[in-house]
Amino acid sequence: MANFQDTFLSGANIDFIEGLYARYLEDPASVDTSWREVFDRSNGAGRPIFSTKLLEPAPAPAANKANGKAAKAQQAPAAPAPVATPAAAPTQDIAALQARVDHVIFAFRLRGHLRAKLDPLGRARPALEHVADVALVDDSHFTDAESQQLVETNGVFGDQRVRLGDLLTRLRRTYTDTIGIEYMHMLDSQRRRWLMHRMESVENRTDFSPDECRHILTKLSYAEGFEHFLHTKYVGAKRFSLDGGESLIPMLDALGEVATGMGLKEIVIGMAHRGRLNVLTNILGKQPDQIFSEFDGPRNPQAYLGRGDVKYHMGFSSDHVTRQGKKLHLSLAFNPSHLEAVDPVVEGRVRAKQDRGGDTERTGVMPLLIHGDAAFIGQGVVPETLNLSGLKGYTTGGTVHVVINNQVGFTTDPHDSRSSLYSTAIAQMLDIPIFHVNGDDPEACVHVAKLVAEYRQTFKTDVVIDLVCYRRYGHNEGDEPAFTQPAMYEIIRKHPTVRTRYAAKLAEQGKIPAEESEAIKQKCQQDFDAALTRARQESQFKEPSALEGLWKPYQGGSLKSAPDVSTAVDKQVLCDALRTLSTLPEGFNVHRDVERTVIKKRLGMLDSGELQWSEGESLAYATLLSEGYNIRITGQDSERGTFSHRHAVVHDVKTGEKFVPLRQFVSGKGKNGFHIYNSPLSEMGVLGFEYGYSLDVPDGLTAWEAQFGDFGNGAQIIIDQFIAAGESKWRRLSGLTLLLPHGYEGQGPEHSSARLERFLDLCAEDNIQVCYPTTPAQIFHLLRRQVLRPVRKPLVIMSPKSLLRRPEATSKVDELATGTFQEVILDRVDPANVTRLLLCSGKVYYDLVKARDERKDDSIAIVRLEQLYPFPADALTGLIAKMPKLGELLWVQEEPRNAGAWHFMFPRLHDLASTQSQQQVKIGYIGRAEAASPATGFPKTHEYEQQLIIEEAILRGTKNGR
Repeated sequence: MANFQDTFLSGANIDFIEGLYARYLEDPASVDTSWREVFDRSNGAGRPIFSTKLLEPAPAPAANKANGKAAKAQQAPAAPAPVATPAAAPTQDIAALQARVDHVIFAFRLRGHLRAKLDPLGRARPALEHVADVALVDDSHFTDAESQQLVETNGVFGDQRVRLGDLLTRLRRTYTDTIGIEYMHMLDSQRRRWLMHRMESVENRTDFSPDECRHILTKLSYAEGFEHFLHTKYVGAKRFSLDGGESLIPMLDALGEVATGMGLKEIVIGMAHRGRLNVLTNILGKQPDQIFSEFDGPRNPQAYLGRGDVKYHMGFSSDHVTRQGKKLHLSLAFNPSHLEAVDPVVEGRVRAKQDRGGDTERTGVMPLLIHGDAAFIGQGVVPETLNLSGLKGYTTGGTVHVVINNQVGFTTDPHDSRSSLYSTAIAQMLDIPIFHVNGDDPEACVHVAKLVAEYRQTFKTDVVIDLVCYRRYGHNEGDEPAFTQPAMYEIIRKHPTVRTRYAAKLAEQGKIPAEESEAIKQKCQQDFDAALTRARQESQFKEPSALEGLWKPYQGGSLKSAPDVSTAVDKQVLCDALRTLSTLPEGFNVHRDVERTVIKKRLGMLDSGELQWSEGESLAYATLLSEGYNIRITGQDSERGTFSHRHAVVHDVKTGEKFVPLRQFVSGKGKNGFHIYNSPLSEMGVLGFEYGYSLDVPDGLTAWEAQFGDFGNGAQIIIDQFIAAGESKWRRLSGLTLLLPHGYEGQGPEHSSARLERFLDLCAEDNIQVCYPTTPAQIFHLLRRQVLRPVRKPLVIMSPKSLLRRPEATSKVDELATGTFQEVILDRVDPANVTRLLLCSGKVYYDLVKARDERKDDSIAIVRLEQLYPFPADALTGLIAKMPKLGELLWVQEEPRNAGAWHFMFPRLHDLASTQSQQQVKIGYIGRAEAASPATGFPKTHEYEQQLIIEEAILRGTKNGR
């Protein structure tokens, strides 16, 4: 018997052990003596140690039974002909042979993928002699006489006893041909056995009819023809072609065909550049003449100054009708060159669509992510996105991941870009299957796609397809790949295309004559020729469509034309809402500190009328919910709040039961209501998800909160490429709100600055709003304005920490019942007497006012900019016009001089000063000196620095000057 020491009783061995145990129950003498001893000891109580139900083949899903073609495609190959039973061997010899057979079956299931013929270029795979059980897959290990013996197949042939030689043939065809699968690592025995039965019963193959083969060939022909056409008509133009990976097109086509038969209505696709144009025209149905016109560019380049994007970043949507007559909506998300950054955006869009449509089963909308091999293993946002798949706030019912594996990353070989055998190794963090398939075998690719579609719709988990192919040309068609991979590209130059090889195979099989294959190819060429003629005769260039469907009531563009809206709420409604927020279910045992600092405090506010930040924020949510708007908030500690101020979810200390007070305000008009989730410790993945969510929920509030605002820099790509630039590049609007705790309280370099300067550097063309509210009334009106105004722009809020409970930073209920968000909050001093005007934002205002009031100096005015961008120039100009004695216009900030708002404010202060014609006004900066780090790490040093700022602003004025 083989040595099981390396893998004995591991999770991957469970199927092997269960098979042995089933035979042991029928006949103890049929298993090896060593296993018999294990089972004898483990079964002393008379109970099986493994579930016998798991030994049964998985039933076929109802959808597959109803689909005649699919059922036919999955029909098992004919069982081998019966053979005469050899002369009975001694029982011990039979048991020993069966034990060896069982081990080989297990080895094929576990290690077969290591010996599958995956590389279209035919290069040898790594030897991997050190990996247990690989040798059993490589060689027979059985004599000719043993190959004629009848053996148990452990489910490979159902319940049959078959000739060992036939069993080995099926195992090789199933696991070591042009498809390899990693699935024995999966802990879920049900899904593992389902896959096992599906693959082994048909030898991991579909017997396609001539019509189905013709359809595959046609898809390949259009995929190859499109790339060849561009290669000859737009010589040297970047297109990131699919040459070498054309099997992706029939694969995606098959995926949609099968999934629509199982309830799928929509696919949202995210992919980088490789093959994107091909997918646009051959899967989404974008007319090739439109794509050709994008290569030619607009006839009036001046109309697109500073906006738009390259053609292989553009998105598209279409309604597709499958061959079975079912409708499928397809959307390809816009994305930047940051490769995998689009992944969480797609997931967020899918979740929003599912939530809006009530798709709780998550079978109606599916995310499809198409990756490159180097990016899939190399980009950190990939595991961040994978980790979201099973979380209640982020699950989308399973993503299909397709890796276009060119076996090279730009100029970098795999051994320099990953430490794992496969680029898909990162996906093993999830309990999911990973398929590897040879891209030169389109029928195998289509078979895998159909199996994956059925798996996803049945089990609703992620699944990965590793499409092993090659890149016929350089990274971007203008590159010479032989500089860095000369041996590989010597093989590629001599290698026939996928379509050529498949056409020859079909002719050899007698399914499709060579003449018909050539006719299909010529038809493709004619279609693309006609499309190019149309593109150059007519003005085909179009910008992406925008503001359709859900987005019709909303607008982007200039915020100057944004209509004013009333954000005030009746005082009695506010008081009633506050009372509801203070009421817990009967018998609910809340933590005593929460009861004291939240529940009783709010009840006390009903008498005093004084609200703190938490109440201003919560009342904004409550009133929006009662008016029928949906709210979604996520962040690393958003339910309670990092600073224990929100307590949007309270917990029963005895039962652990949760209560969400804000859900009491959900109106019947709101489809989804109030959702708040603690996110994983991720910034880029989660913020990308929420951005994507906001794209499909314009009629609600979608907010992401950083644990500390400093941590937002972990999502800088999402901020730069999507949030700040999405409207300019792709005409895509978003109302996403970012809550970024910001303020200098001596908590160190990573807990002080939300990097206000970075957001202000991104501001242009009214693309985002950057606000720094300092009172509960301000956050109340700001959040309501974000939803009630028909403008949709991302909102960046520098939210407070110490101001959450600062006694001066309170608001009267009346301030919520009247007024609106104030972009500028004026000082109470008489402007006619002001000689020094201090402009500031945030909590430094309270320190300045305290020092000024202690000095009783009415010549100093302190004005808060609550909205930094769009810059409230008109309001400030009008204010300065009322200050005839003004001599100093100073910007005061807590941040270092090279951070914060100073560089943003400096030219604007000059513009403001120039409006004061009566006398020259000095411009100055007051704040910390330039620093490489955002803040000191020592509280006493912080206090000293803070005091210097206040003293300079109030006592010494423009010491630093400009």
